[in-house]
Amino acid sequence: MKSYIEIPQFTTLEDIRKRDYTLSASQYKTFCIKNQSTKTVADFLERGLERSDLGVEVGSEAYVEKSKYVFIKTKALQEETYLLNDVKDAFEYVTPQSFVKMNLKKGDLIISKDSNVGEIAILDKDYPNAMLCSGIYRLPIKEHKLYLLAFIKHPIFRQQIDYLVPRGSTIRHGKTKFLQCKIPVPTENAENTILYIECLVQAIINKEIEIRNKHSKIMSFIQQELETNQKPDEFVFSQPTISEICSLNRLDSSIYAEEFKAKQHLVHNYSNGFSTVAEMGFSICRGQNLQISNIGLSIQTKQAVEGYYTLILPNYITKYGTISQTQFIGNSYDLKTLKPGDIIFGAEGNEKGRSLVVFESDKKTITNIHGITLNHDSDNLNKSVFVKLFLDWYRQNGMIDAYAVGGNGGSLAIKYWDILKFPNFDINKENEIVSLYYSPLNIYNPAECNFETFLNYDQQFNEAAGIYEIDKSLKYLQAKLDKAIQNIADNVEVDIAF
Repeated sequence: MKSYIEIPQFTTLEDIRKRDYTLSASQYKTFCIKNQSTKTVADFLERGLERSDLGVEVGSEAYVEKSKYVFIKTKALQEETYLLNDVKDAFEYVTPQSFVKMNLKKGDLIISKDSNVGEIAILDKDYPNAMLCSGIYRLPIKEHKLYLLAFIKHPIFRQQIDYLVPRGSTIRHGKTKFLQCKIPVPTENAENTILYIECLVQAIINKEIEIRNKHSKIMSFIQQELETNQKPDEFVFSQPTISEICSLNRLDSSIYAEEFKAKQHLVHNYSNGFSTVAEMGFSICRGQNLQISNIGLSIQTKQAVEGYYTLILPNYITKYGTISQTQFIGNSYDLKTLKPGDIIFGAEGNEKGRSLVVFESDKKTITNIHGITLNHDSDNLNKSVFVKLFLDWYRQNGMIDAYAVGGNGGSLAIKYWDILKFPNFDINKENEIVSLYYSPLNIYNPAECNFETFLNYDQQFNEAAGIYEIDKSLKYLQAKLDKAIQNIADNVEVDIAF
């Protein structure tokens, strides 16, 4: 990553006086780009920030198990997405008495001033029953909202935040220092360049929304297929028997609970029966051990290098089956690579249950020992995708957590995979579900588009493509956006082309 922060080799007594005699090295860093035409974040606002723009703290005593009122915490703002990120502890249900109406609207920009300072998100819809925590501001934007959003998501902004708000404390408190961060503006063909940036950002946001919608539709399709095609046997809860406990060799209560057994019954009572991954032709093993004691020294980088392995760690996999980032690793050993149709599965930690199908054969793809790999013995990519999507259904319904054992959230070890059953859906139904995730005939080619036609073309592609193809096109546009932002920072005219 390019650095935009200049660290001086020496300072002067006059500089020390200007900074109130502080000797903290971070206070002497400066923001340095070639383009001297800049605005501060504050310049983009239609007025100064007010107390009403800041969220309100309700306290944990207001948290409840279920409510129509939602409390949005700073953890909902994450680097890898432009939208609110539905991760653990990002949202809390709160009592009606504690709820403060904030009238959150589609298109609002909200930014964190505490903890993960400077993280930002745009609201994809109205949130009438949601409120912000006291660590989040809603920004009153005057104009060029998406242009500002693009730069706040870029290292140009993040690196400024890191020297304005020291990392030394347990919880970072940024107050309103993010308003001081500088945003470069184009000096060449400015109006069209800003429009181009905003067009790319809007398309990326649309793709994130479509990925979430398609994933939700997949989960609904699976649920509906299970519920409407059951054998006559109705679910009746009973306490576990000695023989059941002995056969499972498990004493933890999670897999004997009524709620879990009711969900499991949907699979076990499916009219077309079920199979294990082994019966579907998958073998299971751990990913590559990357410790020095096992493979010697390695070189890791975020930039692709010819001959390097593509490293996909389980914590790089999103809940939607996309990749938030990759690394590349150079090593002289012959490491254990994955082929198309193989599945990477996060077996432990916060990413437990997240999975990804390997599609590309031209990359030497590996994962680490924290990931389980399901290696398929055929070229049936659709079967691999279906298994991955049903693992998503298991995870969404809390069943992966129940199946897992051990401390720190548990681990779904290899020896427990024989109790996971996968329904034998009719091939047409299976293909219908798979096409929402993987639809390789849809090729993304916006090269002939202009400002008037691009967003319409892009939306038509999103509707026809699967999650995998939408994510590939998203990364294509993100690369164009990053290049354009870099050119603006370097005071180079942006090539406006889709």
